[in-house]
Amino acid sequence: MDNPEKDTTSSPGDPAMSSPDDNAADGSGRDTGRETPDGRETPGGGEASDGREASGGREASGGGTAKDTPVLVVEPLLPQRLRRPSDALRCLASLLMFIGVVLLALVAKQTLNGIEQDVEVGTSRAPWPLVMIAGFVGGGAVLIIPAALAVERVFHRDGLRVAEGLIAAIAAVLVAFGLGEWLIMASEDLRQLLTGGRASVEPLNTLLTSVVAYMTAVRISRRPTWRSLMWVAIALDVFALFTGADATALGVIVSILVGLGVGYGTLYAIGSPNTRPPGSAMVAALRRLGYAPTRARRIDDDVQGSRRYAVTIEEERRVDVTVLDRDRQVAGLLYRLWRRLLLASETRRRAIRSLRAELEREALMAYAAKAAGANTPNLLGTSEIGTEAALLVYEHLDTRALEDVPDEEITDDVLTEIWEQVRRLQAQRLAHRRLEGESIHLDKSGHVVLVDARSGEIAAGDLLLRLDIAQCLTYLALRVGPERSVRTAAAVLGADALAGALPLLQRIALTRQTRSALRRKDKQLLSAVREQIVELKPPGVVAQVRLERFRPRTLVTIIGSALAAYLLLSQLGQVDFVRVLTTAEWAWTGVAFVAAGLSYVAAALMIKGFVPESLPLGRTVMVQFAGSFVKLVAPAAVSSVALNTRYLQKRGIPPGQAVASVGASQLIGLAFHIALLLFFAYVTGSDAAASLTPSRTLLIVLLAVSVAIVVVLGVAPLRRMISTRVRALFSGVVPRLLDVLQSPRRIVQSVTGTLLLTLTFVVCLDACVRAFGHDMNFAAVAVVFLAGNAIGSAAPTPGGLGAVETALMAGLTLSGVNPGVATSAVLLFRLLTFWLPVLPGWASFTWLQRHKAI
Repeated sequence: MDNPEKDTTSSPGDPAMSSPDDNAADGSGRDTGRETPDGRETPGGGEASDGREASGGREASGGGTAKDTPVLVVEPLLPQRLRRPSDALRCLASLLMFIGVVLLALVAKQTLNGIEQDVEVGTSRAPWPLVMIAGFVGGGAVLIIPAALAVERVFHRDGLRVAEGLIAAIAAVLVAFGLGEWLIMASEDLRQLLTGGRASVEPLNTLLTSVVAYMTAVRISRRPTWRSLMWVAIALDVFALFTGADATALGVIVSILVGLGVGYGTLYAIGSPNTRPPGSAMVAALRRLGYAPTRARRIDDDVQGSRRYAVTIEEERRVDVTVLDRDRQVAGLLYRLWRRLLLASETRRRAIRSLRAELEREALMAYAAKAAGANTPNLLGTSEIGTEAALLVYEHLDTRALEDVPDEEITDDVLTEIWEQVRRLQAQRLAHRRLEGESIHLDKSGHVVLVDARSGEIAAGDLLLRLDIAQCLTYLALRVGPERSVRTAAAVLGADALAGALPLLQRIALTRQTRSALRRKDKQLLSAVREQIVELKPPGVVAQVRLERFRPRTLVTIIGSALAAYLLLSQLGQVDFVRVLTTAEWAWTGVAFVAAGLSYVAAALMIKGFVPESLPLGRTVMVQFAGSFVKLVAPAAVSSVALNTRYLQKRGIPPGQAVASVGASQLIGLAFHIALLLFFAYVTGSDAAASLTPSRTLLIVLLAVSVAIVVVLGVAPLRRMISTRVRALFSGVVPRLLDVLQSPRRIVQSVTGTLLLTLTFVVCLDACVRAFGHDMNFAAVAVVFLAGNAIGSAAPTPGGLGAVETALMAGLTLSGVNPGVATSAVLLFRLLTFWLPVLPGWASFTWLQRHKAI
């Protein structure tokens, strides 16, 4: 849609008009706002380099070779300043590096202390004259160079940049002080690493942080001479700090990172001068291509955020100009990086591409599509606009996007022509990568025109070509329904081509706009499209395709496992295993060992009780042991459910009934778990235990349950996710429970197994606590176990690793157990219930697989 700004009439002598040579006769793009040779960054948004207005809804002159031929450019006033995504990304990168350095320092603190000692020894051996020179020159230079740069900028009328640097420096001082104090208060190890144990040393060097923030905010990186001088001064100052024992290696590193982060954050918050070339520079570039523009007007941006202009040239001919701005190349970078990480290498796009590479890619794709016979606008020329932008000139076609076409106007003839255009691209191995409503147009005669091929690929592989078909099928199905979309595609491409795209009808393979439309309109649309394709070509010959490298839940599991391992290793580092083994009472250890073994028999009885069919006890116990081996690679709740379901299916029980039986055991087990937790919490209080009172325990439990219910009910996506999974797990539970209730023996067996399973674990934990000489209320032990087990079941880590240990240690400590005894008892408990059963679990798993029992 054209810009709604009303055109005004201007005469050649109007001040808003200038000759081509006034702005860019040399073709250098000086009016684009790029930095001039003296380092001054001229604004490119709204003002030409000579100070006259070049945009803002008024007609302004553009460049050219004929001074007596003014060109009217109508466009909104470009902002004087804009927030660059690159500054935000650099700020985020600095923050992530800071966090990574701090975590690495905590993990490798001994190594870092050794490096610190080496640095101190090395600097202490430096010659005395060198130390004096470094201290004098470095300490003075870090102040003199920024001041000199400020004077130079003010002299060149660029005081605003100096003001930005001062704001960043002040912010850096505040952040360095506050962050440094918080770090040394948060961890004694960080205090030692950042200050070396010396009270006179700042955790984060305030001067160094502020200087780095200042030089970042004034964009000293664009001035090679000043940048080199500044870093030499910083290096000398750091050397002087080391020789005077006034800084540590970690303190210097984090000071620089924080300074960079504050500097880039200030640039993003305040904004940078707009260096995008205005419309007059675009007109000047067209002149250099040999065109004679008479009028230009800014129209809507394209789907990727590039500016577009409608330009009238000689004889009232019109061309469409797309302007690629350099600062737009990093827009959406985080999303593209995530897609590159998530998707297989054949499907991902480059996350970062230079301006010239973007220009060449779009031009090459435009020429290739036209050569393939596709109906696309002719590319007439390309050019750079200074150093900050480039343009592509297309012939003008009077079209409207398919997104703006009513559904009733999308006839079968239109659909057939769309697929014919796709077929022509596919025949020449060209992948469009964005076949959706904004890239498919209809001209006045109703013919299909493909635009926006910038994301395309030449010499594309089979996977990308099949992805194009899947994308186009899905978009058209959203508009006209799955049946018409598949039928018209099959008439042009053939059933085999659609069958090849069948495995790629996945939400992750589609464009962001199409995924959003699926969520809003019809979540079952992909299944309907698949059914239509299956009717044409039954599957079986097409291999399944997995586009994702990993699922987001896998990433959560990896992160959770790493955190759990860190927490567990930090706890293990505080335990003297020799003392644990020598001081534990072996009688109580034996009781704990027997209780841990009986838990597998109890789990087998529970499963047998919920299955009306007969199950052998010995083999069912082996399945529970095998579950202890599977827990090493999967969360506890997932592994037990999957393995028991597989076991029942192998016993000849139909899949639906097998899932229902396991679901019934899980549901009843959850009910017993909550009931026992409330019961033991009350019993603990009634016994007047000193460690836990009924009011506090019940209050915590009730508050936790209430908060969980409120969160589940209040957050719609979470509510839908949980309800869907619960329905899938327990959909057949009620009929299965009715089958169990018809047999009193099954009722006794299921209830006994469920209670015995919980009690054996409680007895095991209680015996582990008593093994280290601490007598604790049995009900309190039960409360601690039930709460810790619930946390472990919810944790995404294998077997609840890390989460269970932390929860049990915290619970025992709050119950009055000495922290050292609590750690030893929990480690013994986990050794008996998690680690020791792994070997017999592996043997059981192997035996069951060999005998096709699972």
